[in-house]
Amino acid sequence: MRKAVFKSCKNGYYKFWFENGEELVFEDVHPRVLKQFDLKNDKSLIDQEFRITFVEDEDGDDVIYRVESLKPI
Repeated sequence: MRKAVFKSCKNGYYKFWFENGEELVFEDVHPRVLKQFDLKNDKSLIDQEFRITFVEDEDGDDVIYRVESLKPI
């Protein structure tokens, strides 16, 4: 798990900033996470810090990042 701050959800992409300054945009979020956190509509989650677990899947030449779990800090 890594620490990250949720920054936005736009056009189906979820943006997080990590403690090392890295920014990652996720194309997919596990349905369990979306059931727990309404990242698309709940503006109070913006700038909230989470412990995040994610996976990196390769689809041909593309890399897809998927959020597997979020825990508020």
